[in-house]
Amino acid sequence: MDTPFIYGKLASKNNFTNRSKEISQLITNFNSGINTILISPRRWGKSSLVTHAANQASQSKPELRFCFIDLFNIRTEEDFYQILAQEVIQSTSNKIDGMVDLIKKFLGNFIPKISFNPTLESSLTLGLDWKELKNNPDDILNLAEKIAEKKNLKFVICIDEFQNMSTFENPLAFQQKLRSHWQKHQSTSYCLFGSKRHMLLDVFSNSSMPFYKFGDILFLQKITEENWIPFIIQRFSDTGKSIAASEAIQITKIADCHPYYVQQLAQQVWLRTEVKCNEKTVEQAFENLIDQLSLLFQTKTDELIETQINLLEAIIDGEVQLSSQRVLTQYRLGTSANSLKARKSLINKEIIDIEKKNIVFLDPMYKHWLSKTYFKH
Repeated sequence: MDTPFIYGKLASKNNFTNRSKEISQLITNFNSGINTILISPRRWGKSSLVTHAANQASQSKPELRFCFIDLFNIRTEEDFYQILAQEVIQSTSNKIDGMVDLIKKFLGNFIPKISFNPTLESSLTLGLDWKELKNNPDDILNLAEKIAEKKNLKFVICIDEFQNMSTFENPLAFQQKLRSHWQKHQSTSYCLFGSKRHMLLDVFSNSSMPFYKFGDILFLQKITEENWIPFIIQRFSDTGKSIAASEAIQITKIADCHPYYVQQLAQQVWLRTEVKCNEKTVEQAFENLIDQLSLLFQTKTDELIETQINLLEAIIDGEVQLSSQRVLTQYRLGTSANSLKARKSLINKEIIDIEKKNIVFLDPMYKHWLSKTYFKH
């Protein structure tokens, strides 16, 4: 029997939970050609949300074409141009003849190298000469717009981990180049999303940056407990098992409504449940999950310096005035400047964040591990 809970990959259909408000907003933007910036911590379901909204929008508006690009492993401007051209061509036609025709018409000047996966007719690999790309980037950056105008289509270019452009050589000049082209497009819009909130806010909210006010900025929130509870109960029921609302609440509270961990913990509970779940089953699943993650968390902690670790202990203990003399002395933080520096570093490492002036852990299981194992007295 397949597990009814999905994590670590795109969620779809019955595996997708709520997000009706965000889906509606994205579909409206897609249909209206409005650029969208979506920001949330890692593993909160951004990719699943965008893909789900894109599928719904495509069903009601067939002329929409979606291109999905993940910058996680793209480190150069050259790679970006090649993957952008490749995805635009593939999203326009799913047949070899159609793709070849598009390449001849719109990319003929580059004399591209083309290869297809023999087992997947629509799988295209496109090779473009870097010297030509550097001389004529306009042809690639305007490719979707040109095809859209010629074929009466609308494109939405969806780029995940957009903040990774900071790793490119001369990233500011590259962003300026993108903005100068993309802001003129009428038939192509952009959905840019990522997980490093502070980096992305600087890119899109700083008036000195090229992408300032480029589009709607949406901050993805956690799925609420009220939405998780019926989802968990229903997924158990779909597989002939049962779980009470009290145990479903227990799962969401332990996981702090973190989408990835709710699904992962729920799966561990489901695997241990023969017919009906009980509180002890949830506790055992939680302890096992922490054990599974222990080595990862230990390695993560070993990479921190002493002041950062001490600051985490103070936060775990519920300290609020982290620059007070008592806290600085008790937790061996040195000066208030050291404390602030450690806090900034932990934010940059995406370990903690500030929400409504409160410090929160982005990984609830890491917080549990620190509290139960690392700082256990």
